Amino acid sequence: MRFLLSCLLDADRTDSAEFEDPRLKRLREEAPRRPWDVLVPRLEAALAAKEPRHSIDYLRRDIADHCARRALDDQGIFTLTVPTGGGKTLASLRFALLHAQKHQLDRVIYVIPYTSIIDQNASVARQVLEQDEVPGSMVLEHHSNFLPDADTDDEGAVKRWEKLAENWDAPVVFTTMVQFLESLAGSGTRHARRMHNLARSVIVFDEVQTVPVRCLRMFCNAVEFLVEQCGASVMLCTATQPRLGGLPRPRLGSLSLGPEREIMPDVSGLFRELRRTDFIDHCSKRLSAEAVADLARAELGESGSCLVVCNTKKMAETLYALCPNREGLRRYYLSTNLCPAHRMARLEAMRADLDAGRPVLCVSTQLIECGVDISFRSVIRLAAGLDSILQAAGRCNRHGEGERGRVHVVLVDGDVEKLECLRDIKAGRDVFLDAVRLKFAKTLENSDYDLTQPLLTEAYFDHYYTRRADVMSYACTEHGSSLLDMLGSNKDIVKPSLAPMLGQSFATAAKHFKAIDSAATSILVPYDEGRQLIADLYSTDILWRKKELLRKAQRYCVNIFPNMERVLHAAEALDPVQDSGMFALKENFYCDAMGVVTQPTSRLGFIDM
Repeated sequence: MRFLLSCLLDADRTDSAEFEDPRLKRLREEAPRRPWDVLVPRLEAALAAKEPRHSIDYLRRDIADHCARRALDDQGIFTLTVPTGGGKTLASLRFALLHAQKHQLDRVIYVIPYTSIIDQNASVARQVLEQDEVPGSMVLEHHSNFLPDADTDDEGAVKRWEKLAENWDAPVVFTTMVQFLESLAGSGTRHARRMHNLARSVIVFDEVQTVPVRCLRMFCNAVEFLVEQCGASVMLCTATQPRLGGLPRPRLGSLSLGPEREIMPDVSGLFRELRRTDFIDHCSKRLSAEAVADLARAELGESGSCLVVCNTKKMAETLYALCPNREGLRRYYLSTNLCPAHRMARLEAMRADLDAGRPVLCVSTQLIECGVDISFRSVIRLAAGLDSILQAAGRCNRHGEGERGRVHVVLVDGDVEKLECLRDIKAGRDVFLDAVRLKFAKTLENSDYDLTQPLLTEAYFDHYYTRRADVMSYACTEHGSSLLDMLGSNKDIVKPSLAPMLGQSFATAAKHFKAIDSAATSILVPYDEGRQLIADLYSTDILWRKKELLRKAQRYCVNIFPNMERVLHAAEALDPVQDSGMFALKENFYCDAMGVVTQPTSRLGFIDM
């Protein structure tokens, strides 16, 4: 029903828009359709031109070759299980383009978990696939933080992007997991309009293990529908492949996956070849925050660069404060308290410092884990799920630049970390400690404590999903049911005799569905261009101008939770931006070192990164 609604919505709105503005019809008719015979040679030429610099580059080439061969298979669901740093972006793009060419599919859609890495991946694709075409005509980037340059072309890049983003009508689309899930189950009609263009597409899910646990059943049912009924092919791409083919109570939603669906012929052998780190286990005792900071300083002195990945922002702030600056050290803090534009600038600065061989210490939340192309000599990861530990390890010696890097796994005092409210993270950490670290102690001992072994990942997800089975159907406590039930038989709400057909509670389910389960409020912060955007919003009453400014402001917004919002309101740090519904943060509550803070920056004393 959602699919049919999508077809109707898109047809109606496209027709209405083109009647009002005939130029839109010309833009749509001029858009490239199935340009695979053009895009495939461009990608092949780019891959052939890559000169191997490290031994890992030969393995990356082999992975891409396997993807090319399997792209000629019949349509279906595929898995690509490759260690972090194995070149999944270009290898999966090669599979997607060749598979679309082979079966004459309509588009390639990349679904990426976080906006922090989508810019990076989309940029790689644009550099290879777009040459003389209008920017955005071949590769459409669609997420909350993206806005094309309004001066890119005479027709208006913003107008073109807006029309393509409304229904994903482009050959190659990069979007987020949030946008994908909203297109399947979100409220309103804006998201639903895109769903039908998932049909006859190659859909690549990057870092598929990040699908929210509460959405897993709906995700699996949707993927099965798209593949079996809509002519799509799906690739599940990650270094930590979840067991979506073996979920508890599979009749509620599980994927039809067999070992033959894996693209790489010897996954275990590949992980052994691509091992670039040694894991050091400190979890036999709980460490204080001071002890973790001491370990970071020691690693920095021995290795020259160190990344510390925490489970909470509070813990990251504590460790950052405990690692004082010294002459010549480049010290960085990363969390969602920094706006997206600030985080991107910080990552670029870190890459430059690391490439130049400067001493770098970064304390971050888990936002740096998945897909961020950056390489430290050592990593300290606070105990979490095995998938998070392995993703953090992927930021260590990423390109095999030298001898193996070191990854320390540490367990900190519970009263310092406070994970009680973060149930997914706490459950993942407990499964790692109990079902992996203890149960496979002998296996780890015999393998030089190699946590990357695929058998450990399989065991971890089996235990984790069993432990979390009660939340996979997206429970809706207000109605004593789940979204899966509401969109299925709905027997708890509607009696079959009263509604033999279409008894689903579509509107109620959509109302309660949130791809991100968060009560956060978005505020505009005075970082870089954000300062001018705040001033411009205060000075205009023109509706279209205000809408344009708010769209640009997305890269300069931070989501804050209710407790921080209350503190900032009490400190009179937030000002309403006319009638836009948005608040702007005062200048002295945005710190260049740590982003949004609850005390005026004059009291903090941070002067570094």
